[in-house]
Amino acid sequence: MKSLPETIIEHSRLLPEGGALAPKEFLYLASRAAVDQAFSRLVKGGKLMRVSRGLYVAPVTGRFGKRAPATEKVISAMASKSHQVIALGGARAANALGLTQQMSIREVFVTSGRPRILQLGKTQVRIEHAPQWQVALGATIAGDAVRALAWLGKPHAQETVAKLRVCLSSSDWQILKSHRSNLPPWMAEAIGREAAFA
Repeated sequence: MKSLPETIIEHSRLLPEGGALAPKEFLYLASRAAVDQAFSRLVKGGKLMRVSRGLYVAPVTGRFGKRAPATEKVISAMASKSHQVIALGGARAANALGLTQQMSIREVFVTSGRPRILQLGKTQVRIEHAPQWQVALGATIAGDAVRALAWLGKPHAQETVAKLRVCLSSSDWQILKSHRSNLPPWMAEAIGREAAFA
C-alpha cells in the first residue's frame, strides 16, 4: 500500500503544469494533521511548492533544474478549481493590448473571489478583488479591454477607446459595445461615442 506522500505525489503527476493541489482533497486518506504533515515534508523535500495557504503545485523539472510553474498556468488551474474569474490586471491588460509600453513590475491579476498573494518561486503574484463590472466578461480580450480602460482612467477614455476599436477584432469590439450598459457611465459614453463614428 502506498504511503500518503507517495499518493499525493502520484496525484500531482497526473495534473498539467500549474495544476493545484489542496490538502483537503486528501482528508479521505488520513487526519488533517497527517495530511498537513505530509504536505510539509513534500515541500521541504522540494517535491511540492506552497504557493499560498492551502494551495500547492509541483515544480517543473527542466534542463536547468527545478522551477515554479508558469504563472498563467497556475492562475488558469486556480480559476477552474475555484469556479471564479481570475484575469489580467489593468496594467498588464493595457500592455497586452498594446495600449501602453509600460510594463508592470508586479504581476497583478483580478478576481471575482477573495484576494490572495501567491509565491511562485521568487515571483510574488497578487490576486486582487475587482468590482463585478471589471470581471463580468471573464478572462477574454473584451474583458481585458474593460480592465485596461479602467486602469488608464477617465481622462484617457476617448483616445483609449479609439485605439481599442482599431486593435480589437470586430467580434471583440461588438462584445465590448454590447456590454457598455454594465460599465461606469464615463466608459459607456466613450464607447458609445466611438461606436457612433464606426
